[in-house]
This record gives sequence, structure tokens and C-alpha cells, in this order.
Amino acid sequence: MTFKEHTFSRRTAGWCAVALLVGASWVMPSMAQAQARKDSLVLGMILEPTSLDPTMAPAAAIGEVVHYNILEGLTKINVDGSVAALLAESWKMDADGKAFTFKLRKGVKFSDGSDFDASAVKFSFERAKGEKSTNKAKAVFNNISHIATPDAHTVVIVLNNPDGNFLFRLGENTAVILHPGSAANAATKPVGTGPYRLDSWAKGSSISMSKWEGYRDAGAVKIKKVTFRFINDSAAQVAALLAGDIDGMPRFQSPQSLKQFQSDKRFVVEMGSSAGKGIMTINNRKKPFDDVRVRRALSHAVDKKAFIDGVFEGMAKPIGSHMAPTDAGYVELSGLYAYDPEKAKALLKEAGVQTPLNVTLTLPPPPYARKGGEILAAQLAKVGINAKIENVEWAQWLGGAFKGNFDLTVINHVEPLDYMAYANPQYYWGYDSKAFRDLAAKHSEATNAKDRTKLFGDMQRLIATDAVNVFLFNASNSAVYRKGLKGLWSSSPIFANDIAAVSWQ
Repeated sequence: MTFKEHTFSRRTAGWCAVALLVGASWVMPSMAQAQARKDSLVLGMILEPTSLDPTMAPAAAIGEVVHYNILEGLTKINVDGSVAALLAESWKMDADGKAFTFKLRKGVKFSDGSDFDASAVKFSFERAKGEKSTNKAKAVFNNISHIATPDAHTVVIVLNNPDGNFLFRLGENTAVILHPGSAANAATKPVGTGPYRLDSWAKGSSISMSKWEGYRDAGAVKIKKVTFRFINDSAAQVAALLAGDIDGMPRFQSPQSLKQFQSDKRFVVEMGSSAGKGIMTINNRKKPFDDVRVRRALSHAVDKKAFIDGVFEGMAKPIGSHMAPTDAGYVELSGLYAYDPEKAKALLKEAGVQTPLNVTLTLPPPPYARKGGEILAAQLAKVGINAKIENVEWAQWLGGAFKGNFDLTVINHVEPLDYMAYANPQYYWGYDSKAFRDLAAKHSEATNAKDRTKLFGDMQRLIATDAVNVFLFNASNSAVYRKGLKGLWSSSPIFANDIAAVSWQ
């Protein structure tokens, strides 16, 4: 260390000491204020949504804010992944698995005071399958043959093909019921049947909601005001929790800081599961990635264990296809492409790829992408692939990579059971496989549980064999929150925050 470096370090240390003393004077009142709050809540989120209409925009962050809070669906997915009644109080499925009859709750209103009835369900689902729909679950709604509304509180949905996951799908944020008269404005002013109404959206900072006193079960809702603050920097998340600026991070993504909170009696740390599939996405449309040998080379070039240890401190599981270990019918394929740089080099040579191969690795803001991208770039360099890192904001990623403008990118697909994206050649990774589409069609039509399980496994194996993407991790869900807060989800079967179930002890 030079003298100047030493002098700077001492000066920095001095300023840090002053900052800590000054900071302590602010932390104490802030913590006291946080403890005094009994009917309000401030939660941290990693990403800011680009819209508040989950039926028209793809970002999972939308569901974290509006799902179950402002907007509701016919069914509800619980924290354990089970399906329960919500706007539908009951349902019946015909023997062929194609027709569902839903009985709707009576006395339900939208937050503008208008009645919720069968016409709103019909409108929402027909809108979701419409020609101009950008619903990311459009394939689910395209499978609907027709919708009947025999009376104001009955909806009959007939499918073209049986769908064993249909009730689960209706509990996802893509199937929420919108107010027919205001659906066009749902991106900024959603009107729903849920327990909260939107107060404000301070772009780049936070979204606030207030309890709607006209909600059908308002007496059971304890939190009167909730604010979601957007904090994508790990250090800033830690600081906000310690200072009492936020009451919790339901999806905390700084594994390195968990021990600090586990040893702090002011906080609770809960570990749960998620439906996430972390992948290094490959643009299958672009050369040389249209050659399966090149995609397999990428898979052999990546050391999944080193990635998981470096990014998650081991708190994630390696995966080998686009399914999470918690999914029924999951097939363990994480060892299909062992870490083997020499094999990767041989495959690149066999495919006629001249090295060094220059590519761009586009990274959105989450820590797993930014930190993980550095690890991946270093591993790819060992086999002759120079990955130039391009850091982008979330809106840029959605407008660029998600539109197919990328070479490689890193993203955690958190939607459960989203394997049907591989049947869509227009999806952003551009996988075009008739073999997969045929398997998916057979799986949809199958009514026998044994046949469905086999076909489900076959789909996973085909995706893995074709090395569509480099399948990396299924991360544990870490929830960190202030002691005394009850009801926050510790697992994430879907990305949602059910605030009506939350209260202060």
C-alpha cells in the first residue's frame, strides 16, 4: 500500500466513524417509528413493474403489487401451491375434463362500487384470448372454445382440450378479472374486487395502496396502508431493513447478508421454495446458436455449482430443464451436461465455430444476473467465447432482450408451469420444434394421469437434449422481515404479496 492509499484509508475510516454515529441517531427513531406502526406496512421489491395490468404485460413484478390486493381471479393459489376458491365460490368439472361450471360469489363489487358478475369474467377471458392480446398466458385462453353465462353468477367455460392445470392457471395473475368499463386504463389505474385501491405511483420510487372499506370482508383486513418500495441494490436493501425504512423484503436476494439478520433479534428470516427457473437464455434464431452443438457447448462450458456458490452461497439447486424441483412430475436432468470445458471446445470446433467467438451477454438489474453474469463470462472465456457484458435496466430488457434482440442473457423465470413457452416459436428465445409442439399437444389432450406424467417427462427431456437454454438454478426463497409481522409468504409458488393476510402481532 502506498502512503497516499494509506492516508485515504484513514480519512475514509474517520468519515465512516462519523457517519455511523450520525446514522445511529437516525436509525433509533426510525426503528421506533417502525415498531409503532400497527396498521401500515412498507415492503421492499427488487424490480419496479412497468405496468399494473398483469393480463397485458409480462413482468412478474406486476403481480407482486396488484395480485390479490387490487385484482383477483376466480381461484387463488395459496403459499403451499394449493388451489382455493376466490371470486368463484365453487366449481364442477365434467367427466371429459373440458367443461367447467363456476358459481360466483354474490355481493362482490368492484372498488368503484359497480357489481361484479359473470359478464366481467366473460369480458376478461375473451379479452385475454383476443387478437390484440399480449397476455403471456394467451395459450391458456386460446384453449377456451366458448364461455356461457346462464345467469349473473354462473360461468361455464368449455375447453378445446383438457387442461389438468386449468384451475391453477385461473389463480395466476394473468387470469385476474378486470372491470369491463376501465380495463383499457388498468396499466395505470386498475380497478378490481380486491381489498385495496391504488393511491399513487411515484415512478422510480414506490407504489402506495390503501384499504378499501367497501371490500366484502373489510373487517378481516388489518393493514390499512401498504407501500412497495423499489430497491434493486443488495446493499441498499440491507440498509433499508436495518434503518427501519422498510418492514420486510419478501424476496430478499442477498444471501451473503442472511446470517446478519438471522443473528439480529429484531428480524425473522424464513426460507421457502420458489417456482423459479434461472437460465442463461440463448437466442436460438441467431447464428451460431441455431446449431444444437453450439448450445450444448455453452452448457458444458458452465459450472453450475460454481455459479450457485458464487451467487447464492449454495442456497439454490441446479436444474437441467425448464421445471422447478417443486413441480409435480419434475425430472432431475441437472447432470446431463457436466462441466467440461474441453468437451465444449470440441463441440464448437465440430460446429465450425472460429474462436474467439464474440457475443453480448445482456444483464437485467437483479443481483443474480449482474453478479452471475460476471461468473458466466469468466467461464465462457475459458472455452474461447468472449462475452461482452451489457448491463440494462428492467424496461430496457423487456423492450430489447424480451423482444428477441440479444445473444445471451440471464433471467429467472418465476412463473410456475410455464413450459408452454417452448411451444411458441415467437417467444423471445426463438425455439422452433415441431417435436416439442406435438408432445405438448398430446400432453394437453391426455386425461390419464400416468400418460400425462410420462409426456411431461418427455417434454423436459427434449428441451434439455436440444439445449434450448443453459438451465442453471432454482433458488430458495428468502423472506426477511421485522419481528412481529405475521402472514408474509415465505415461499413463492407465484410472485404475489397477499397483504390482506398480513398483520402486526
